[in-house]
Amino acid sequence: MNKHSTALILGDLQNDFIHPDGAYGRAGQSDPAIAALPALLAPLVRAARENGILIVATLFTLVPGRGGEPLISPHLETLRPFLKKGDFAPGSFGQELVDPLAPADINIEKIAYSAFHASRLEWVLKKCGIEHLYFTGIVTNGGVASTVRDAHVREFDCTVIADGCAAFGQKVHEAAIEGLRPVAKVMTVADAIRSFAAL
Repeated sequence: MNKHSTALILGDLQNDFIHPDGAYGRAGQSDPAIAALPALLAPLVRAARENGILIVATLFTLVPGRGGEPLISPHLETLRPFLKKGDFAPGSFGQELVDPLAPADINIEKIAYSAFHASRLEWVLKKCGIEHLYFTGIVTNGGVASTVRDAHVREFDCTVIADGCAAFGQKVHEAAIEGLRPVAKVMTVADAIRSFAAL
Protein backbone atom coordinates (compact mmCIF):
# COMPACT_ATOMS: atom_id res chain seq x y z
CA MET A 1 0.00 0.00 0.00
CA ASN A 2 1.18 3.54 -0.80
CA LYS A 3 -0.35 7.01 -0.85
CA HIS A 4 -0.86 6.94 -4.62
CA SER A 5 -3.06 3.83 -4.42
CA THR A 6 -5.07 4.99 -1.38
CA ALA A 7 -8.27 7.02 -1.13
CA LEU A 8 -10.33 8.40 1.73
CA ILE A 9 -14.09 8.09 1.18
CA LEU A 10 -16.32 10.75 2.77
CA GLY A 11 -19.74 9.14 2.60
CA ASP A 12 -22.79 11.39 2.43
CA LEU A 13 -21.34 14.08 4.72
CA GLN A 14 -23.59 16.71 3.17
CA ASN A 15 -25.41 19.83 4.27
CA ASP A 16 -28.87 18.33 3.74
CA PHE A 17 -27.96 15.52 6.15
CA ILE A 18 -25.89 17.45 8.72
CA HIS A 19 -26.27 21.25 8.54
CA PRO A 20 -29.05 22.71 10.75
CA ASP A 21 -30.48 24.45 7.66
CA GLY A 22 -30.41 21.25 5.61
CA ALA A 23 -33.33 18.95 4.84
CA TYR A 24 -32.81 16.67 7.84
CA GLY A 25 -32.06 19.57 10.18
CA ARG A 26 -35.26 21.37 9.23
CA ALA A 27 -37.20 18.17 9.86
CA GLY A 28 -35.59 17.62 13.27
CA GLN A 29 -33.92 14.42 12.05
CA SER A 30 -30.49 14.33 13.64
CA ASP A 31 -28.27 12.42 16.03
CA PRO A 32 -25.46 13.81 18.23
CA ALA A 33 -22.93 11.35 16.78
CA ILE A 34 -23.80 12.38 13.22
CA ALA A 35 -23.65 16.09 14.09
CA ALA A 36 -20.20 15.59 15.66
CA LEU A 37 -18.63 13.94 12.59
CA PRO A 38 -17.38 17.02 10.67
CA ALA A 39 -15.26 18.22 13.61
CA LEU A 40 -14.00 14.71 14.33
CA LEU A 41 -13.06 14.10 10.70
CA ALA A 42 -11.46 17.48 9.93
CA PRO A 43 -7.99 16.40 11.22
CA LEU A 44 -8.20 13.18 9.20
CA VAL A 45 -9.10 15.07 6.01
CA ARG A 46 -6.24 17.48 6.68
CA ALA A 47 -3.84 14.53 7.13
CA ALA A 48 -5.07 13.00 3.87
CA ARG A 49 -4.41 16.27 2.01
CA GLU A 50 -0.96 16.68 3.57
CA ASN A 51 0.01 13.13 2.60
CA GLY A 52 -1.36 13.13 -0.94
CA ILE A 53 -4.23 10.73 -0.24
CA LEU A 54 -7.08 11.08 -2.76
CA ILE A 55 -10.23 12.44 -1.08
CA VAL A 56 -13.50 11.27 -2.62
CA ALA A 57 -16.86 12.60 -1.44
CA THR A 58 -19.92 10.53 -2.27
CA LEU A 59 -22.94 12.81 -2.43
CA PHE A 60 -26.46 11.45 -2.13
CA THR A 61 -28.54 13.06 -4.85
CA LEU A 62 -32.25 13.29 -5.57
CA VAL A 63 -32.34 13.58 -9.34
CA PRO A 64 -34.98 16.06 -10.55
CA GLY A 65 -37.64 14.54 -12.80
CA ARG A 66 -40.73 16.09 -14.41
CA GLY A 67 -41.21 19.67 -13.29
CA GLY A 68 -38.15 19.40 -11.11
CA GLU A 69 -39.86 17.02 -8.69
CA PRO A 70 -37.26 14.69 -7.13
CA LEU A 71 -37.18 11.05 -8.15
CA ILE A 72 -37.47 9.38 -4.74
CA SER A 73 -37.45 5.61 -4.32
CA PRO A 74 -40.53 4.21 -2.53
CA HIS A 75 -38.60 2.94 0.51
CA LEU A 76 -37.01 6.37 1.04
CA GLU A 77 -40.34 8.14 0.55
CA THR A 78 -41.78 5.98 3.34
CA LEU A 79 -38.74 6.39 5.59
CA ARG A 80 -38.27 10.14 5.07
CA PRO A 81 -41.61 11.66 4.00
CA PHE A 82 -40.32 15.20 4.66
CA LEU A 83 -38.03 15.18 1.61
CA LYS A 84 -39.23 17.64 -1.02
CA LYS A 85 -38.37 19.46 -4.24
CA GLY A 86 -34.92 21.04 -3.98
CA ASP A 87 -33.57 18.68 -1.30
CA PHE A 88 -30.31 16.96 -2.30
CA ALA A 89 -30.64 18.54 -5.74
CA PRO A 90 -27.56 18.50 -7.99
CA GLY A 91 -25.44 21.61 -7.42
CA SER A 92 -27.49 22.78 -4.43
CA PHE A 93 -26.28 23.84 -0.99
CA GLY A 94 -27.90 20.76 0.48
CA GLN A 95 -26.09 18.34 -1.81
CA GLU A 96 -22.66 19.83 -1.05
CA LEU A 97 -20.01 18.37 1.22
CA VAL A 98 -20.06 20.17 4.60
CA ASP A 99 -17.66 23.11 4.84
CA PRO A 100 -15.31 21.71 7.53
CA LEU A 101 -14.36 18.86 5.17
CA ALA A 102 -14.49 20.59 1.78
CA PRO A 103 -13.23 20.50 -0.83
CA ALA A 104 -12.88 16.89 -1.89
CA ASP A 105 -10.62 16.00 -4.82
CA ILE A 106 -13.49 14.19 -6.52
CA ASN A 107 -17.26 14.35 -5.96
CA ILE A 108 -19.40 11.37 -6.89
CA GLU A 109 -23.18 11.64 -7.13
CA LYS A 110 -24.97 8.59 -5.72
CA ILE A 111 -28.64 7.62 -5.88
CA ALA A 112 -28.82 4.59 -3.59
CA TYR A 113 -27.30 3.20 -0.40
CA SER A 114 -24.20 1.96 -2.20
CA ALA A 115 -22.09 4.67 -3.80
CA PHE A 116 -21.14 2.14 -6.49
CA HIS A 117 -24.72 1.63 -7.73
CA ALA A 118 -25.31 3.37 -11.08
CA SER A 119 -22.40 5.77 -10.46
CA ARG A 120 -18.94 6.47 -11.86
CA LEU A 121 -17.19 5.67 -8.54
CA GLU A 122 -15.52 2.42 -9.62
CA TRP A 123 -14.39 3.93 -12.93
CA VAL A 124 -12.85 6.94 -11.19
CA LEU A 125 -11.05 4.81 -8.58
CA LYS A 126 -9.62 2.48 -11.21
CA LYS A 127 -8.52 5.39 -13.43
CA CYS A 128 -6.75 6.94 -10.43
CA GLY A 129 -4.97 3.68 -9.60
CA ILE A 130 -6.73 3.27 -6.26
CA GLU A 131 -6.60 -0.12 -4.55
CA HIS A 132 -7.05 0.78 -0.87
CA LEU A 133 -10.11 2.56 0.53
CA TYR A 134 -10.61 4.15 3.95
CA PHE A 135 -14.31 4.67 4.71
CA THR A 136 -16.01 7.34 6.79
CA GLY A 137 -19.53 8.74 6.73
CA ILE A 138 -23.19 8.16 7.42
CA VAL A 139 -25.10 6.15 8.14
CA THR A 140 -23.00 3.20 9.27
CA ASN A 141 -25.73 0.62 8.72
CA GLY A 142 -26.88 2.14 5.41
CA GLY A 143 -24.67 3.93 2.92
CA VAL A 144 -21.39 3.04 4.65
CA ALA A 145 -22.08 -0.69 5.02
CA SER A 146 -23.52 -1.02 1.50
CA THR A 147 -20.59 0.80 -0.10
CA VAL A 148 -17.97 -1.14 1.88
CA ARG A 149 -19.52 -4.46 0.89
CA ASP A 150 -19.71 -3.41 -2.75
CA ALA A 151 -16.06 -2.31 -2.61
CA HIS A 152 -15.09 -5.66 -1.12
CA VAL A 153 -16.72 -7.68 -3.92
CA ARG A 154 -14.90 -5.41 -6.40
CA GLU A 155 -11.64 -6.49 -4.70
CA PHE A 156 -10.66 -3.18 -3.13
CA ASP A 157 -8.78 -3.42 0.16
CA CYS A 158 -11.20 -1.87 2.67
CA THR A 159 -10.69 -0.14 6.01
CA VAL A 160 -13.57 1.27 8.01
CA ILE A 161 -12.78 4.14 10.38
CA ALA A 162 -15.20 3.26 13.17
CA ASP A 163 -15.31 6.61 14.99
CA GLY A 164 -15.42 8.35 11.61
CA CYS A 165 -18.85 6.86 10.93
CA ALA A 166 -22.17 7.33 12.70
CA ALA A 167 -25.78 6.19 12.64
CA PHE A 168 -29.10 7.00 14.27
CA GLY A 169 -28.23 5.29 17.57
CA GLN A 170 -24.97 3.98 18.99
CA LYS A 171 -26.12 0.34 19.19
CA VAL A 172 -27.08 0.38 15.51
CA HIS A 173 -23.66 1.87 14.68
CA GLU A 174 -21.76 -0.71 16.73
CA ALA A 175 -23.69 -3.63 15.24
CA ALA A 176 -22.95 -2.38 11.73
CA ILE A 177 -19.22 -2.05 12.48
CA GLU A 178 -19.13 -5.60 13.84
CA GLY A 179 -20.92 -6.83 10.75
CA LEU A 180 -18.25 -5.32 8.51
CA ARG A 181 -15.27 -6.96 10.21
CA PRO A 182 -15.27 -10.00 7.87
CA VAL A 183 -14.84 -7.73 4.81
CA ALA A 184 -12.81 -4.78 6.14
CA LYS A 185 -10.18 -3.77 8.64
CA VAL A 186 -11.49 -1.53 11.41
CA MET A 187 -9.52 1.32 12.96
CA THR A 188 -9.92 4.73 14.59
CA VAL A 189 -9.39 8.23 13.21
CA ALA A 190 -6.15 8.46 15.19
CA ASP A 191 -4.98 5.12 13.73
CA ALA A 192 -5.78 6.31 10.22
CA ILE A 193 -3.89 9.59 10.65
CA ARG A 194 -0.82 7.60 11.72
CA SER A 195 -1.33 5.20 8.82
CA PHE A 196 -1.47 8.06 6.30
CA ALA A 197 1.74 9.56 7.67
CA ALA A 198 3.50 6.20 7.35
CA LEU A 199 2.64 5.67 3.67
